[in-house]
Order: sequence, then C-alpha cells, then structure tokens
Amino acid sequence: MNPGKAVLIIFLSAYLFFIFLPRKRKLVTLLGAFVIIAIRAISIKEAFWAVNWNVMGIFVGTLILADIFMESRVPAYLAEIIVDKAKNTCWAILFICLMTGFISAFVENVATVLIVAPIALALAKKLKISPVNMMIGIAISSNLQGAATLIGDPPSMLLGGFAKMNFMDFFFYKGKPSIFFAVELGALVSFLVLFQFFKKHTEKSTVIPIEKIKSWIPTILLVSLIVLLALSSFFDSGFSYMAGIICMVFGVIAMFWEKFANNASIIKGIKKLDWDTTFFLIGIFILVGSITATGWIDKIAGLLSGMIGGNIFLGYTVIVFLSVFLSAFIDNVPFLAAMLPVAVSMSDKLQIGPSMFLFGLLIGASIGGNITPIGASANIVACSLLKKEGYEVKFIDFVKIGLPFTLAAVSAAYVFVWLIWR
Repeated sequence: MNPGKAVLIIFLSAYLFFIFLPRKRKLVTLLGAFVIIAIRAISIKEAFWAVNWNVMGIFVGTLILADIFMESRVPAYLAEIIVDKAKNTCWAILFICLMTGFISAFVENVATVLIVAPIALALAKKLKISPVNMMIGIAISSNLQGAATLIGDPPSMLLGGFAKMNFMDFFFYKGKPSIFFAVELGALVSFLVLFQFFKKHTEKSTVIPIEKIKSWIPTILLVSLIVLLALSSFFDSGFSYMAGIICMVFGVIAMFWEKFANNASIIKGIKKLDWDTTFFLIGIFILVGSITATGWIDKIAGLLSGMIGGNIFLGYTVIVFLSVFLSAFIDNVPFLAAMLPVAVSMSDKLQIGPSMFLFGLLIGASIGGNITPIGASANIVACSLLKKEGYEVKFIDFVKIGLPFTLAAVSAAYVFVWLIWR
C-alpha cells in the first residue's frame, strides 16, 4: 500500500478510537506512531524531530509544579475565603468559577479541577444542594481560561510552539491585543450565562474554615515561573527551547523542595504525574508529523480553500465553528495539532497572515470542548468526581449548561479576533 494512504488510514483510525475508547488514547497514539515508523512512512529521526520538545518541557515542568502547588493547599484556602465573603450561594459558586478560571490560566485544566473540586463538593453538602451544575461550571470555566495564556493548557502550548509565540505574545502580538483579551471577553459574556443558571441560589453560604496552608513556597515558585517565562521571550524569540528548559528546571526545584520540606518520595511524585497525557502528546506529534510529511495537510487545506474561494470571512468562520463542533466530540489536542498547518496553508492560499485563522482555531478547539461531557479531559474528570459522590451526570444535563456557555464565549471571542486581526 502507498505509504501516504497507509498514514491516512492509521490517522483516521486513531481518531475513531479516541471517540470510542477515550481511556486508551495513549495506547492508540503510541501504537499508531509505532506502525507508521515500522512501515517506514517516516524515519525514526523524522519522528523524533516531529515532537515539539519545547512544548513537552513546558507541559511536564508545569505539571510537576501544579501538583505541588495543589498540595500546598493555597488554592483551597483561597476558595474558602471567597465562599465566606460572598453575599449568597449564587455568588459563592460564581466566585469559585472565577477563581477556577484564574488558576487555569496558569495551571493545567485537569489539575485545576482537582484543586477546586473539594471546596465545591463541601459547599454543596453543607447547603444540601446537588453539586452537579456547580462542578460543570468549574470544568467549563477551567477549559475556557486554559486558552488564555501559553502555559494554561496543552492546546495553547501547541499553538505557541507551532507559531513561535512566547508568553507575552498571548497578550499582545505584533502590536495588537492577542488571544488573552479575546478569551477574557468571552469569559465576561459567558459569565452572564452562568449567572442565569445559579441565580436561584439566594441563600447565604458559610463554610467552616478547615484548610491550613502548608507552605507559600510553591505559590512563589509558580509566580516566579510566570515572570521568567515572560522574560524568556526576549532571549528566545523563536520559542525554540528556553521556555521548556525553564519549566523543567522549576519542576525539578519544586520536586526537591517537596522532598526536603515534607519528606516526600521523589519516585512516587514522578509516578503520579499525568504520564498518559505526556505520552499521548508525543504520539500525537508523530501522527500529525506523518500526515504533514506525506502531503495530506496541503490536500485538506486545498479542499477547504476550494470551498470558501476567496472569501476570507467565510474561511475564518468555517475554521472557528468547525473547530467548535468537532471539539465537542473529539479530543481538542489531536484536532488542533492536525489543523494548525491546515490553517496556515489556507491563509497562504488567501494571501493573508495566519494569525487570525490560528487564533480562531485555538478559540474554537479549546472552548468547543465545553459542549459535552466528553469534549475535554477536565469535563471527564469532573463527571468522574461526581460519580464517586453518587451523582450521575446525564449527557443532556451537561449540554444544557455547556452549549449556551460555549456559544456565548466563542461568539464574543470570534467577533473580537475578526475586528482586531481581519
């Protein structure tokens, strides 16, 4: 069989398995990558360099620091303060969602949900209300704000690595407001949607303080990491190595601090990291690298370009809302990785800069996962935590909140990016 056809079959088969076997996604990607190398569609050397190791360094390093940050109990302590200061349960829930979004801009989404979930569940038990809607609100708030910064979530890291964007480029890029402001506008509009869902909870909420901060050191490390990532852009303008090295160094520092401060086992700390997602990302890089090397990206871009002709607005709209629809059902990481070169190729054919298409793609892919309980890892984790508490989340119950939230956030960000970057 022609290597190009074989690669396409393997790639599409992997996507089908992502949908029907989401818990086996690491195995699927690594097996697919192995087969592609075995049939010599790409060489081992090409497969190695298809992986963006800078992005991998950012992901693993921040994952280590986020885990230790969570163990410090600072986020949970802040959540208690927020709940006690709120005038009623509605605003307590909304403030928890806001805090979730803030943390998620700097900490991976799944870790963020794990940080905030105990407070939400405790509040629901105390007030004798169902935690389902609250946990859904936390998950979708996390997914939304994860797109706001370079280190918020893997899709942002993928875009940063692909487009050579540094930490500050997510705020201002080429002298114009960038992704951060588009996401925040979307957050402002979607906040009104959440308010409509929770406004009926007018009772006053109080939480007995139980959280004690173990140490502020992880918080200081996290803030220092963010500052250094911003400064690194002046020394590594091509986003090729420095951000990944900085994150890995901070991850190692955090690990050894945890060892000496709390007598924690480094081996156990390494074992409990999210290695499934780590190896999943490596496999995805190789799969996408293979379809790029065999020419399929250019063919897909040509097909989409033929559909939209010379209409830039139509092209931008298709990119955004196709991303929203597909990301509601398939993992946004492989989708984004596959579509980034397509977006660039389409913009080249339309003879425009790629920024608008790339930003629209990230917004659609990141926020679109909020529509369904299977659209993002944070959603799956939130539903799993609820199941442990005896609450089964129905598909339609998630969509009732996720769909209007997503449409509000995407529409606002979509208009912002068009007006600024058209």
